[in-house]
Amino acid sequence: MPPSWGAAALLHPSRKVLTETPPLPAEKVEIVADGIVLKGWRFRAAGERRGTIVYLHGSADNRASVAGVAKRYVPRGYDVLAYDSRAHGDSTGDACTYGYFEKRDLAKAIDSLKVPSAAVIGTSLGAAVALQAAAEDPRIARVVAISTFSDLRTVASERAPFFASAGNIREAIAITEQQAGFVVDEVSPVKAAARLSVPVLLVHGAVDHETPPAHSERVYQALKGPKRLLLLAKSGHAVGLDEATWQVIDEWLTPPT
Repeated sequence: MPPSWGAAALLHPSRKVLTETPPLPAEKVEIVADGIVLKGWRFRAAGERRGTIVYLHGSADNRASVAGVAKRYVPRGYDVLAYDSRAHGDSTGDACTYGYFEKRDLAKAIDSLKVPSAAVIGTSLGAAVALQAAAEDPRIARVVAISTFSDLRTVASERAPFFASAGNIREAIAITEQQAGFVVDEVSPVKAAARLSVPVLLVHGAVDHETPPAHSERVYQALKGPKRLLLLAKSGHAVGLDEATWQVIDEWLTPPT
């Protein structure tokens, strides 16, 4: 395998064109971070405001996947912000760095909300970004991480084609770092977990063959604060949340009174 192919696949996930309209009335927002323009939607809470949720989508996806979160939590009094990650959807940027720069993008997004704290719900790539950002940003009060990876080097190696040698993978990662200006081994939700004290709910499909549940299990073991791991028996990587799981998320997002 030419290592340049592997680097290109890692840095440039396919862009999913945004064709959907917001599932509820929303304001269009633009967030500028490191010269990148992030396009998003902000949904205002219905009735008395109870809190703020930032939603982060997965790789090769866009902000339209916020629909379930918005429909559930806006009527319950939560503002919800969703934006296309850098190099995704309508946002600018050429390279995905899996949290290295994206955690700074999330900080800028929270800046734009002008709130003292927010909960973050992330899926796959978004889950990994949420965990890494929460270790550095005290405004992130709670995290729901769905189908996270534990560290970039491991998941990239696992997802490499069967004919790629260990040397191919090492070279591809070196090219990735050179082209995008980041350090792959610093992209590590499991290392970030050891520095987290905020409540973290991990949700993972028990039959996820893209990012095996061992990734969330490693993160769970590293967490120091309040934590819970839900393994969904019949779910793969694209986790479908049933009502029982949503109710657990409801409880996790609501601080005790």
